[in-house]
Amino acid sequence: MGRYFQEEIETASREQIEKWQNEGLLDVVKRVYENVPYYRKKMEEAGVTPDDIKSAADLPKLPFLTKDDLREAYPYDLMALPLKDCVRIQSTSGTTGRRVVDFYTHNDIDMWENGCARAIVAAGGDDEDVVQVSYGYGLFTGGPGLNGGSHKVGCLTLPMSSGNTDRQLQFMTDLGATILCCTPSYASYLAESIHERNIKDKIKLKAGIFGAEAWSEEMRHDIEDRLGIKAYDIYGLTEIEGPGVAFECAEQEGMHICEDYFLPEIVDPDTLLPVPDGEIGELVFTSFAKEAFPLIRYRTKDITYITREKCKCGRTHARIHRLMGRTDDMLIIKGVNVYPSQVEEVLIKHGMPSNYQLVVDRVNNSDTMEVNVEMTPEMFSDSVADITKKEKEIVNALKSMLGIYAKVKLVEPKSITRSEGKAVRVIDKRKI
Repeated sequence: MGRYFQEEIETASREQIEKWQNEGLLDVVKRVYENVPYYRKKMEEAGVTPDDIKSAADLPKLPFLTKDDLREAYPYDLMALPLKDCVRIQSTSGTTGRRVVDFYTHNDIDMWENGCARAIVAAGGDDEDVVQVSYGYGLFTGGPGLNGGSHKVGCLTLPMSSGNTDRQLQFMTDLGATILCCTPSYASYLAESIHERNIKDKIKLKAGIFGAEAWSEEMRHDIEDRLGIKAYDIYGLTEIEGPGVAFECAEQEGMHICEDYFLPEIVDPDTLLPVPDGEIGELVFTSFAKEAFPLIRYRTKDITYITREKCKCGRTHARIHRLMGRTDDMLIIKGVNVYPSQVEEVLIKHGMPSNYQLVVDRVNNSDTMEVNVEMTPEMFSDSVADITKKEKEIVNALKSMLGIYAKVKLVEPKSITRSEGKAVRVIDKRKI
């Protein structure tokens, strides 16, 4: 299989990629205008018809779609095909308000699994590997996506789902799992559990494919060191299809977007105007190849930047930088934009574990932020003076990074609830 799952596609010329995207955009705009009243109304309100769209250069003429639109159109009002043509739904892991759902035809699932298969091969996987899929299954897209991608590559697939760590480690050791797929926070927890059980010598993992939440470069290196693997980022979101929209290769200089299926943009989150390649902004996707549930100019809320230069791995599809945060999990504290990933970066640089929580509150009309972070067992045995000194060290580092004061409290090992899915990093008690 070599370095690519679909070499001809993954190394296509920019001219070919743009041809796919231009043709796909014209097709999807016409399809939704004719078949989706919700879209047609939005386009009419924007004063645009399919005839106005000649190529991807005309994307800014089209209206954006947001998660609010998906909730308003729930469940069926954004479908571009009759229900009888669909064979699957998936849904977000969120629990508030109306759920966000995605619908799939057989071809949509095939496309989704191709993206995940590309990610597995890019991480060094082939039909000799044992892939342990420890993302959640069911409605959540993580498990089904990587499960299907693993099958396409020909790997032995362990459909573990998340949780039940004893069973995870039993199968990991007994069946010799070589590639682990899960959230980075759960990978960190598994690494901790392996260390506690003293079974590192029984682990055969060589790579991990981690996504579904933002994680820092420092956290990547921490997981790599503790598991003895190379850790790869993967990107996706339920609304677009699930994991496999973009993925890292061995160069780890950004995640390759499957541009034969998706048309990416980066826009200024305030003005919503496109920004040049290399400039940071909000990631926007048009899923022009999707049949059942295509989305046009969907605002992901994810902050990153894009490059279209050919990668040293030989892949030609555009790359997005690892996510820098989200516009909607960005905290504004005393007028300063704060991302949990910034805090995580500081903590790991100062030798702290990745189990932490930010508690934000408002006292006497002033914002406060407390960072609770677990000590390692070794730190816990230190003197009170040593612990206090470490807290002050982190306080100063956070102030240097963020520009504001945050109280730091080092807490006992295991006192912060572990996550088997997406980690709960922020508790915001403010009544805003």
